[in-house]
Amino acid sequence: MEAILKIRGLRKSYGPFEALKGIDLDFYPGEFAVVVGPSGAGKSTLIRCVNRMIDPSGGEILFNGMHMESLGGTQLRKQRSQIGMIFQHYNLIGRTNVIKNTLHGRLGHMNFFQSLLGLYPDTDRERAFNLLEEVGLAEQIYKRADALSGGQMQRVGICRALMQEPRLLLADEPIASLDPKSAEIVMDQLKHLAEERGICCIVNLHQVDFARRYASRVIGVKQGILVFDGRPEFFTEDMARNIYEGKEAQMGDKRPEIKGMPGEAVYEPGYAAV
Repeated sequence: MEAILKIRGLRKSYGPFEALKGIDLDFYPGEFAVVVGPSGAGKSTLIRCVNRMIDPSGGEILFNGMHMESLGGTQLRKQRSQIGMIFQHYNLIGRTNVIKNTLHGRLGHMNFFQSLLGLYPDTDRERAFNLLEEVGLAEQIYKRADALSGGQMQRVGICRALMQEPRLLLADEPIASLDPKSAEIVMDQLKHLAEERGICCIVNLHQVDFARRYASRVIGVKQGILVFDGRPEFFTEDMARNIYEGKEAQMGDKRPEIKGMPGEAVYEPGYAAV
């Protein structure tokens, strides 16, 4: 299977501080990859470089065979329209109702006048309603976004991203602001919707227990370096504690014990214990 996203030697520096120190990764259609690591590890920098929310300092990012790091203008906007983004703090327009927030996911596919006047075709409105119904928000579609709970707002954010019909979904700490029950609902919906559509999804999380539960692949980052890449059953407690050394409180609660041989490598295409 051909990788949808190839990252080679990715580096990002902020002055003398190196946030990413030469990351190499491939991602494939249908994967649900979870990137774990403490605050400051480089998780958010990694996915924000992918869609060029921030510019990398070096390396290559190939999405759909195009070099994202060198694109600009119309070409960059076209590529970004195929990458959905889900944010920790939702990034909804609070005074606007739920269905309009969801429809905003189509703006990258509309011309200037259509987007200015909000001229969404009926097919888009129907798709938006169906998505909101699927995540349990059909009765909230005309409610202002700022009247929703945090978990409900994040589900709107997921629907908005899926309205883009993306080939790649990026989620930057989507459950960090939520209580455990809401976090579980959001992760259930995100994984179900991505898998149902065969979309590659890359999710940044602090919570090791959620990574083990939901990921098809866990990626561990520590101080800007890739230190683990493999299936969740091989992400042992010792590995997690090494990654979160000195910041164990960020790992999350109720971490299940992982049975198996610590340090066992994964020998599947695209996976390696590093």
